[in-house]
Amino acid sequence: MIRIGLAGWGDHDELYERSVGARDKLKVYSRYFSVVEVDSSFYAIQSESTYERWVNDTPSDFSFVIKAYQGMTGHLRGPSRFSDSKTMFEAFCSSIRPVQESGKLKAVLFQYPPWFDCTRMNVEQLRETRKRMDDLPVALEFRHQSWFYDDMKEKTLSFMEREGWIHSICDEPQAGVGSVPTVLHPTDPNLTIVRMHGRNAEGWNQGGSPNWRKVRYLYRYNEAELLEWKGHLERLQQQTAEVCVIFNNNSGGDAAHNAAQLMRLLDQPTKPFAPQQLDLF
Repeated sequence: MIRIGLAGWGDHDELYERSVGARDKLKVYSRYFSVVEVDSSFYAIQSESTYERWVNDTPSDFSFVIKAYQGMTGHLRGPSRFSDSKTMFEAFCSSIRPVQESGKLKAVLFQYPPWFDCTRMNVEQLRETRKRMDDLPVALEFRHQSWFYDDMKEKTLSFMEREGWIHSICDEPQAGVGSVPTVLHPTDPNLTIVRMHGRNAEGWNQGGSPNWRKVRYLYRYNEAELLEWKGHLERLQQQTAEVCVIFNNNSGGDAAHNAAQLMRLLDQPTKPFAPQQLDLF
């Protein structure tokens, strides 16, 4: 099975009529796509009641990929609101319990920062993180090329297989050590995640600029690029039971269009987006 969805549901204006309020957007989103990546969980640990509402707002066959909280991946800058790492992990795992118990949790996604390179200390951190997540399905995405250097690539993949990490495969610009190549190798027989970040090489490494979030993921895939991915996904499907594709090229409003385009290329049914009312002024 190949599921296709988007990173977040609030920023894709083309999916919603103007009358749709923020609390109702997930309900509408789930009419178009069967999986979503929760990004708000990266910035703050959400309440159980929030997850309960999201579970209730979506169909029985809907799925969530939930991003790990930034304090769990080394992104957090400034003081932590938690007394220690153990408390932080427990709070996160407790918060997502409604999604897990509903059967709608595909994976918790650990996306590590560009400075998280392939060292013995970081390998041990991954081992400890995996233990703390207990039996929850966890996916792993790197942002430093050293994990996939020629002499480390097979070791990294074997480590992920042994430790129970789902591979989050990236399509992203090849723009130095802070980006990783597309490695089409599942590490879990049940699930592989593919995240489509776009190919804006010029904007990828502008983390210090004031508008970097608007620039980094500014990209629309063309049909030839999506046809290439159609072939990749069909091959991945032979090695893993399910593939979840998440379009993260949100900066210019391209993600939803590209997701629907790929669904059509895969002969999956799509629905027309909401009619857009033109501004009079």
